[in-house]
Amino acid sequence: RPLGEAEGAFLLCGFAMTLAHWGAGHDVEAFRWFERQRAAAGPAGLFAEEFDVEQQQLRGNLPQGFVHALLLECSQRLGAEPETDTGSGT
Repeated sequence: RPLGEAEGAFLLCGFAMTLAHWGAGHDVEAFRWFERQRAAAGPAGLFAEEFDVEQQQLRGNLPQGFVHALLLECSQRLGAEPETDTGSGT
């Protein structure tokens, strides 16, 4: 499809949604968003700016560094041990 006729999912926003759900305590939804975005990686594991959901292909600049950075941030946060309340009252 010509670029002017194509509208894809902006992958950076999808990873931002992951962090938003995680921060709100919606763990299951955060993991769903993360896996949905992670599945959009190309064969070499690289991400572009957008993913064309109709043609199932990457669009835009490749590789997109900001998307990779947010992928790493999401991975770190979702993989971290949950914080526990020590009951110290401070």
